[in-house]
Amino acid sequence: MDGIKLKIPFRKKARIEIIPLIDVIFFLLATFVLFTLSLNRIQSLPVDLPVPNPNPKPPDKDETVTIQISSEGAVFWNREAIDMTELPSRIGYYKTQTKDPRIMIAGDEKARFGAMIVVLDEIRKAGIEKFSVETRTRPTGK
Repeated sequence: MDGIKLKIPFRKKARIEIIPLIDVIFFLLATFVLFTLSLNRIQSLPVDLPVPNPNPKPPDKDETVTIQISSEGAVFWNREAIDMTELPSRIGYYKTQTKDPRIMIAGDEKARFGAMIVVLDEIRKAGIEKFSVETRTRPTGK
């Protein structure tokens, strides 16, 4: 038996035609150019930018008070341990003595949420509107 011979047709090698590709690129370029030319001019509001002050006054002394609550419920006023019953009078005195009262509330890793709420209530009762709650923990009394 002779081997069977199959005739395989010769295939042309595939190639990339560059001319149609250039046509498509020029069409896209022309489209974007015409689109940008048809855009209306953006209307804006006049803004008076601030000018720097040649003689700036020194910043006021930072009088922010830090109230820290420990895991045992102890309260610290600027690193000084105080009793929770003393807190309302201290906050009231601080508000009367400071032009712009600001308070930072902090807690250690295991501070109770209830004690924080008591401190927030006292700040609210005193009418102090600028307070922050520190999100990172720190060691007690620091």
